[in-house]
Amino acid sequence: MPYLIRCLESVEAQTIGADRIEIVAVDDGSTDGTGEYLEEFAARSKVPTRVVRQKNSGGPSGPRNVGLGLARGRYVFFLDADDYFGDEALERMVAMADRAGTDVVLGKVVGVNRGAPQSMWGATRERVDVYNSKVIYTLSAQKLFRRELLERLSLRFDENLRTGEDALFTMEAYLRGAGVSVISNYVCYYLVGRDDGKHVTKSGTYEWRFDSMRAMMALIHRIEPAGPKRDFLMVRPFTVGMLQQFGPVVLKDSEEVRRHKMELVAPLMETYWHDGVARLIKVSERLRLACVAQGRMDLLIEMVRYIRAKTVPDVVRSRDGQTLYLAYPHFRDRSAGLADSNYEVTVPDWHDGKRIEQPKAAARRASLSRRVARRMRRDMRRWKERLSVE
Repeated sequence: MPYLIRCLESVEAQTIGADRIEIVAVDDGSTDGTGEYLEEFAARSKVPTRVVRQKNSGGPSGPRNVGLGLARGRYVFFLDADDYFGDEALERMVAMADRAGTDVVLGKVVGVNRGAPQSMWGATRERVDVYNSKVIYTLSAQKLFRRELLERLSLRFDENLRTGEDALFTMEAYLRGAGVSVISNYVCYYLVGRDDGKHVTKSGTYEWRFDSMRAMMALIHRIEPAGPKRDFLMVRPFTVGMLQQFGPVVLKDSEEVRRHKMELVAPLMETYWHDGVARLIKVSERLRLACVAQGRMDLLIEMVRYIRAKTVPDVVRSRDGQTLYLAYPHFRDRSAGLADSNYEVTVPDWHDGKRIEQPKAAARRASLSRRVARRMRRDMRRWKERLSVE
């Protein structure tokens, strides 16, 4: 409360119609009148509403699993009590899933008094997957899921995780489902920033974050066979997760916390970090992870300070001119133990505000562009010749 009032009003306003919706509202031990309001709402609303009141479970997984176990519709949507729908959200998402036959639908999300994911909303697309889109960078639970998929996989939120449980759930649905749809031309979901600043995603300890990373990495390795696709998926837990624990925050961490983080991360780096993943990551991020892999907190701190100061490293070319390196601290310093490959530009990167990439990659793209242009000119000449003959 009081966010719940707007939340429920947005469900009642859905253009899909009250007869096509059910609400399963799980009051997870609230103490602010939420339970009483839910029961009043259920008694008067045209939307069939079931209210479950239980002791506080300590996290969102338990109540979501309770609601999922009671759900009867073809689709489920996990609507947080702080947030609210656009009026046409469910109608559009259900129509998309029915038309495309996909198991997960992402409706465009915007933030209210907070940020929201943006990279995946470039275009409305009936069918994408984690490899040809940016959906991997939104793993929150606020999506439409086909309930048959969830039941077939016995997919539930991990109640042992204190954070990141939604990312694990959504990633498995992405990987094992029959495709993902994206609605970008209508705002389906308003992600609300509470005035008191209390959000589950902002709370918790760094140990919880490592638990979440560990679970995500294990899931990817369990589902996706070894190879380029697995390497691509592994970039996310390394860059959205691990780097947050080994970024500017380490400058504020105590020596004890730094030491503990290195103990927690060591088995993850030993098991999951290798060249195939590293080469898919930008230099400044890869270097920090390389320092972590070697257990070198001293090098990491130096690297973080260098990056935080927005120092621009020199660009170094190999003798044949085909390889670029960014000369961050300890480049070609053998005593530091950081291989040249950690400094190599292997994916499009940024240098002094400009996009850079390997000369050979740029040359291939330029060559392809020239071939396409020549083909277009040739086709145009042929078209003009046919036109003149006719």
